[in-house]
Amino acid sequence: QVQLVESGGGLVQAGGSLRVSCAASGVTFSGYAMGWFRQGPGKDREFVAAISRSGGRTYYADSVKGRFTISRDNAKKTMYLQMNSLKPEDTAVYFCAADPTARLLSLLTTTSEYDYWGQGTQVTVSS
Repeated sequence: QVQLVESGGGLVQAGGSLRVSCAASGVTFSGYAMGWFRQGPGKDREFVAAISRSGGRTYYADSVKGRFTISRDNAKKTMYLQMNSLKPEDTAVYFCAADPTARLLSLLTTTSEYDYWGQGTQVTVSS
């Protein structure tokens, strides 16, 4: 049974940094492209970043490009999202997701492209 568990969320001031993690179990982690999404209050879930199975390629939403960095450690079956220069509008529940295909990362920007999801971790950025 595939399980994704996010952690590392919390409260941070604007301009600060935070790193969230996604630990996978029940899956050959290196066989999955991975993505981060977020859902703010009253908003739809939106794409944040995606990373290839090897970790060699990444893709970002314009809203986070240059501030967020996605990475993964296949030996630890864990993916990360380093978030710097955080803004109040980054406040959301952050979700990780797994996709078993080898499609272009630029195609992995909608929720329907992913097979498995975590339960989310809350990130709150105060002004």
